[in-house]
Amino acid sequence: MPDVNELPQTFVPREIVDATLRIAEERGVPAADVTLRDIAVEAGISRSTLLRRLGGTRQALDEALRAAGVEPGRSRPVRERAIDAAADLISKQGLATLTFERVAVAAECSVPSLYVAFGGRDELMRAVFERYSPILDVEAFLAGPRGDLEDTVRRFHRLLADALEREPRVLPALLAEVFARPGDAHVQRVFRNVTPRLLAGLGSWLAEEVAVGRIRDLPLVLLTQQMTSPILLHFLLRPVTSGVSAADLPTRDETLETFTQAFLRAVSVPSSQSGE
Repeated sequence: MPDVNELPQTFVPREIVDATLRIAEERGVPAADVTLRDIAVEAGISRSTLLRRLGGTRQALDEALRAAGVEPGRSRPVRERAIDAAADLISKQGLATLTFERVAVAAECSVPSLYVAFGGRDELMRAVFERYSPILDVEAFLAGPRGDLEDTVRRFHRLLADALEREPRVLPALLAEVFARPGDAHVQRVFRNVTPRLLAGLGSWLAEEVAVGRIRDLPLVLLTQQMTSPILLHFLLRPVTSGVSAADLPTRDETLETFTQAFLRAVSVPSSQSGE
């Protein structure tokens, strides 16, 4: 294995290539067998940040490794290829068009191998949204150290915006299906997997803020929607809005700060009333 200090510069950040090679060497496995989650942990960044730096695809990392003189190794497992292929299909064509036949073509595998890996379409969709929705990032963020109320809201809004802008655009595609077909069985099943975890994470934190008197005592579902809905709607429409009225569109940072302050004005309890 080559000396990581001699790796050439590529459009993939050097530290990501280095992290991949360290894990592969420690475990004695091909670089292709190192998961993106493990690479993110080794590099000290979130999985969403890693995907953003790779341009949303594992292929960029494989090319960077080859440029460094390292062959990534055997083909990635069917499950990994299928998740990425399904995410790309959902982003480009929508949730309703997702079939095992289309995924098999895109992932260069057979339909029977998909049944072995996932059992059915619902498990595939669950795996896709587990990886490409902000759920894991939200859980990690809320489980880690946080600042004060304002800082936490600001950082959460940025995390959610990152998820909405990240390619492939799986979360916007799901939300589009919700608006178009809220009663669709596939949409309902995805949300039954996502919503309880979102409420368990974000809802628990909001409940803690209510308990100590920093946030008004409102139903958790409404508090959660108050915190997330403006960001979701704005960043879903931002690509269209920017093409129609770009001159009037605030910058990304200005937009996030506006929604952060609006949420705080709407639900926070003045320090004189909270006892602080």
